[in-house]
Amino acid sequence: MTSKATKEAEGGVRRHGGRYVYEELRKQILTLKLKPGAQLDEISLAEQFGLSRSPVRDALARLISEGLVTILPNRTTLVTPFEIEEFPKYISALDLMQRAVTRLAATQRTEADLGKIRKADDVYMEAVESGDFQAMSETNKAFHMAIAHAANNPYFVGYYERLLGEGQRLLHLHFDFTVNSPTASKLDRDHNEMIEAIARRDADAAEKAAHEHTMLFQKRFLDYMRQNMTESMAIV
Repeated sequence: MTSKATKEAEGGVRRHGGRYVYEELRKQILTLKLKPGAQLDEISLAEQFGLSRSPVRDALARLISEGLVTILPNRTTLVTPFEIEEFPKYISALDLMQRAVTRLAATQRTEADLGKIRKADDVYMEAVESGDFQAMSETNKAFHMAIAHAANNPYFVGYYERLLGEGQRLLHLHFDFTVNSPTASKLDRDHNEMIEAIARRDADAAEKAAHEHTMLFQKRFLDYMRQNMTESMAIV
């Protein structure tokens, strides 16, 4: 790379520094390269990325708003821990919200909304076929958020998005297990029943399908835990 090109590239990082740091840290958190409980130091991160502390602080603030990073009372900043004992509570919250937004989507969606939901599922299936776990978790979230927006209730959207974001680390583990384990139930068009119930405007069927979808995620993750208990303890 020429000196001019290098300077332009460095300038681009500086101009978009906060966004770049956010995207990189988020990727490392979701793929468990940065483990739950790992400490994050502003000064060290600024040095690592070759930036001032301001864009690093902005990136951490955004990750905090998504629930992926936590500030303790002593001001220590760390990757939000996930206690395995809390998994049933997480599933209960996810199930409640998923049922609510999917039910509402069945009654409130427009034809345009339905088209976005179907497109989002197609993109998710492309990620499944590619075997890219990060893309799978991101496109799965995008699919469920398309349903949330179709529900046409902004009060649900923010909380549901946070729940989905917090669960992406678990989703990454369960995708890894599901794709690579010969004993795991394979990924398929798991969203079909929800999509078709929303298309028919059948609220009861949509809610039932959403509940079953959450239970499938729970089963797959618990199957992962049973076969990888020693390793999984490292994520607590």
